[in-house]
Amino acid sequence: MLLRNNIPITYIFGKIKKELLYVVLYSIGVVILYQNFHFTRISIPIAVPALLGTIISLLLAFRSNQAYDRWWEARILWGAIVNDSRSLSRQILSFVDSPYATEEVSAFKNKFVKRQIAWCYALSQSLRGFNSSKGLERYLDSKELAFIKTRNNVTVALLELHAMDLKRALQEGWINKYQQIELDKTLNALCNHMGGCERIKKTIFPVTYSTYIHMSIILFIMMLPFGLIEYFGLMEVPVVISISVFFLLVEKMAVHLQDPFENKPTDTPTTTICRTIEKDLYQMLDDDNLFEDKAHVDMAPVGSYYIL
Repeated sequence: MLLRNNIPITYIFGKIKKELLYVVLYSIGVVILYQNFHFTRISIPIAVPALLGTIISLLLAFRSNQAYDRWWEARILWGAIVNDSRSLSRQILSFVDSPYATEEVSAFKNKFVKRQIAWCYALSQSLRGFNSSKGLERYLDSKELAFIKTRNNVTVALLELHAMDLKRALQEGWINKYQQIELDKTLNALCNHMGGCERIKKTIFPVTYSTYIHMSIILFIMMLPFGLIEYFGLMEVPVVISISVFFLLVEKMAVHLQDPFENKPTDTPTTTICRTIEKDLYQMLDDDNLFEDKAHVDMAPVGSYYIL
């Protein structure tokens, strides 16, 4: 996501600079031909592009809603990941106990909670197409790192390690069967959230739908100067540009929102969410000093902004 709220005009229009250049050249060309060559004086009733523009507006509104729904669903899933990560850590810290192996139990809790932080970062990196295991050495020991290297899906491997530790805790008598069931439910919930994110990531927005709307916008922009030339003359150029910019920006907004895990400024802020989870879980471990208030994972720069 963009860190700053005051997004400059240069950033906004930079998204459609090529299309805007074509619109300017085309609208000026229509004016020149209309005023200098009698046989090119073609005009169409303004109602024709107006009707087409109304239809396109409805289609863009529908598409924008669908794109925002995908983005919002991704944000809901990551909100659930925050809650379940806190719940899992709380359950581990409160359920797991033994009067005979205090140090071993303490180390077990610490390792489990740190592994959950690693899982969040691994999922974030995986969804954005980065190396899932990068930076996880901060939270995992050598045996865990060796284990995830044998698996293709790092996030699934980390959940597998969670399950192994729960089995061990049950066998050692650190938790009872009822507590193990509750912990397993939380793991299932995290797995479901991960699957929901992967579904959004791998489900491509219908290409034909996007293509047809884009072609309709191009047709509308091409017809617009001929509907305005009689009324505005040379002034039809800024009018055409203004109307075209609106349609192009709305279309571009929908294109960006429809894929919330593509490492764009409009992404779901998964890295920021992971850092919130990390801070909260370290606090639960009474280890606030271990959390550095600086991003320790790669951020993709976009001008004076960063994707988090």
